[in-house]
Amino acid sequence: MIGLIAPLYVTKNGLLQATTIKESIDSFLELLLSTVCGETCIDKRFGFVFNNVRFEIFNEQQGVVYNSAPDNTTNDESLYTKKISGNSRNLNTFAAELKAAVERYEQRLSDVNATMSYVRNERRIYVTITGIVTDTKEKYTYETTLKIWN
Repeated sequence: MIGLIAPLYVTKNGLLQATTIKESIDSFLELLLSTVCGETCIDKRFGFVFNNVRFEIFNEQQGVVYNSAPDNTTNDESLYTKKISGNSRNLNTFAAELKAAVERYEQRLSDVNATMSYVRNERRIYVTITGIVTDTKEKYTYETTLKIWN
């Protein structure tokens, strides 16, 4: 068995399984990217922290998320200084947070890198995750987009 498809799908033959390692990793990364940190009771760190600020105002001039909370005690202020566009080599970006999450939870990948590029006129963030599949030593690339909420 290569891996299960996430979220789990039940078929008449049991749980739906991925047919390739890439399909399995893609499915897991999709789950990781769409999960809010703190949403999973078994591991509060699981997910992508960018989702925790998904309803905040996006500051296009500075490329950050604006903290709209009336007091700063309820939110993690460090999230509001991270750049939306960037790559995982730059520490003060959401891409660095994404890389850390992938390295923590997707053990089938090594040499992980992540990039996030905001395209203003499309109101989308293009996300690319690259790495090496640990078992096969093949290059791996996952690409997706996130729609901006405002």
